[in-house]
Amino acid sequence: MIEGNQAPRQSLFNVPRSGLVGNLLKESSTDFCLRSESTQARARKAGVTLAPSVESLVSSCSVIFSIVPPRDAKKTAQRIVSVLSPAPGSRKSPLYYVDMNAISPNSAVEINALLSINRNVRHVDGGIIGGVPYPKERGANGKPEWHCPSFILSGPDEIPDSALSAALNVHHLDLRIGSATGLKMCFACTTKGFVSLAIQSFTTAQELGVLGELREYLRRYNPSTLTLAEKGLVTMPPKAYRWVHEMMEIADTMAENGGFDKGLFQEVAEVYRIVAEDSELGKEQPDARVRGKTVNDVTELLAEGMKAKKLKSE
Repeated sequence: MIEGNQAPRQSLFNVPRSGLVGNLLKESSTDFCLRSESTQARARKAGVTLAPSVESLVSSCSVIFSIVPPRDAKKTAQRIVSVLSPAPGSRKSPLYYVDMNAISPNSAVEINALLSINRNVRHVDGGIIGGVPYPKERGANGKPEWHCPSFILSGPDEIPDSALSAALNVHHLDLRIGSATGLKMCFACTTKGFVSLAIQSFTTAQELGVLGELREYLRRYNPSTLTLAEKGLVTMPPKAYRWVHEMMEIADTMAENGGFDKGLFQEVAEVYRIVAEDSELGKEQPDARVRGKTVNDVTELLAEGMKAKKLKSE
């Protein structure tokens, strides 16, 4: 709670598999509410404070950042609402719920309707653009300086802490719920959509025996595309499970807001489902990588996984 000139205390609902967003927020007095044992282990490794329950988290903080797999975004908002009293005067200041999840504008509007039932909640629509943060050199105060992605926000309410907004590289777009999530969807459409094309192109080239030649001709005629493709292929395995539902949210965005058919990104979702469920790559963790650290290993494992599934179905 905010009393007098006390800075608002914020919390993070879940620590993403990278853990680096948690590390960044840890520098700003952040508590965490976590679900799985693996997530709790990442938090302990990062040295962050764990809240014992959702109730404790809600009662002790003024700002909650929700960063969960997209499929869990609505359930997470519901959990917060279920433990927060709607009674006037039950809090000295409102709870700001900053939903940073990769969801469609329509999903953001639905979550806003869910949260708006409780007048003690202020919903801020959001999305993260620009990859994960990472620490740079330590400053004069002994704390690390951070390379931070952009925290894109929108809606009628803003984070009530200018220092926190500066630390998170916040860009508040406008007053509409759905603007921030919409921008996130359009950005991810190009980046993760491209990676799905690279997955299919490189894996098919592997099976045709021309992967080396494909990479050589890309290097010769389109080196920037090769760089993006190779980086995307080796970094996506631990994130593929999250991206399945995110692609479905993009499909909804392209259909509801752009007028396109959902089919394209429903098929992109299937590409990432194959990575996450039909191959050994789905077992990868970002902080304990074993397989898929090279382009060749990624394409070989995907080809093996799809062949094995085909044999089972025959």
